[in-house]
Amino acid sequence: MDFRDKQAIYLQIAEHVSEQVLLSRWPVGDKIPSVRELGSELEVNPNTVMRSYEFLSQKGVISSKRGMGYFVTDDAPDKIKAYRREQFLETDLPVFFKNLYLLGIDLTEIETRYNQFIATHYQPQP
Repeated sequence: MDFRDKQAIYLQIAEHVSEQVLLSRWPVGDKIPSVRELGSELEVNPNTVMRSYEFLSQKGVISSKRGMGYFVTDDAPDKIKAYRREQFLETDLPVFFKNLYLLGIDLTEIETRYNQFIATHYQPQP
């Protein structure tokens, strides 16, 4: 995983975990990697992963079962989408709109490129 400088690592890990859930790689109800496993996989300190898991637990995305580990909650996808949607609308979208305006990019071009991106990255391949 490539980490960005402008955001805390624990939040980037929480984003990674959330994406795994949204892409159904870690389905609802399933156990997720332990703190040590994910720390080793991402090459970060387990304390950083623990902070991510605590953050996601507070958001209701994962829950711990004593002695068993962490599991994806039943409503995790909805909670992730609501949280990320709010973050996107308040933080990223204004910057995006500003750049569209400053660069003179038409919304039809954005729609075309969006559709190409989805077709390339998220549609099942034959």
